[in-house]
Amino acid sequence: MKSELQAEAGVLRGGHHFLPQRVYYEDTDFSGFVYHASYLRLLERGRTEMLRALGVHQGEIHAGDAPFVFVVRGMTIEFLKPARMDDVVVVDTWTQDIGGASMVLGQKLTRDDETLIAAEVRVAVVANGKPTRLPKDIRARLVGA
Repeated sequence: MKSELQAEAGVLRGGHHFLPQRVYYEDTDFSGFVYHASYLRLLERGRTEMLRALGVHQGEIHAGDAPFVFVVRGMTIEFLKPARMDDVVVVDTWTQDIGGASMVLGQKLTRDDETLIAAEVRVAVVANGKPTRLPKDIRARLVGA
């Protein structure tokens, strides 16, 4: 029987995707603050759910007629303030720039109206181990987001 429950996917609004996430014990270090590597997982969820909200499902593009993957090529991240266990944070993701075979996404993690993390993520489009052009339909969705 198909479940009536759906994973929370966030919302697209004004060119941004907003994904609320609770901070769990597993995300924290011994002090109860979010461990620095856990922020990367939260940001990855934001990027994945933004794509999903735009109708781009990574499982499908990996197995499609012309399979490709998105690969993080670089990331600049500023740790401004810590998140704590039980906080509800929001991952805000948006498209900053799109090239032929790459894109730059902006991201920030907020708690209430306070920015905790600011990141810029360079993503390459790769097929068979080589850069490849971003398909036009996906590019149009990202530009229009």
